[in-house]
Amino acid sequence: MIRKGTLKDIDDILKITKACAMNMISNNIFQWNEFYPNKTPFTNDANRNELYVLEIQNKILGCVTISTFMDEEYIPISWLTANKNNIYIHRLAVHPKHQSKDYAQQLMEFAENYAHENKYQSVRLDTFSKNKRNQKFYELRGYKKLGDIYFPKQSEHPFHCYELVL
Repeated sequence: MIRKGTLKDIDDILKITKACAMNMISNNIFQWNEFYPNKTPFTNDANRNELYVLEIQNKILGCVTISTFMDEEYIPISWLTANKNNIYIHRLAVHPKHQSKDYAQQLMEFAENYAHENKYQSVRLDTFSKNKRNQKFYELRGYKKLGDIYFPKQSEHPFHCYELVL
């Protein structure tokens, strides 16, 4: 079941994202680190009612943020649609023990259905340039790679921006 995330869920979410970070680092993917993600963005997500969790048998296995806020890093990108009425996907995570079970697909389907039902014109996101698995994941879902942005506290390498027009 996918439901709205709450402030009470954040400790469990941070355990998931820390496990994901460790798993990625062990595969030489330095996308997440000790600075990101941390409690602050998840608290903001929950307070804005933009945080969602995948819960199975009363255990949180994954999360996603579905936001209408465009980060300033996204401004230089030549998006396929106008910068209005879009949603942005952030902090998609599934605990490594539960990956390869289509849970990330379920979270993305939920986000895309949310966008469609609420008449947004597109779904936008970014993923780390060194994370080939994520790039393939989004490209197979029909997302188009449009350009690169940088998050200096996370990595010296770029993040690719993607958009799916609905």
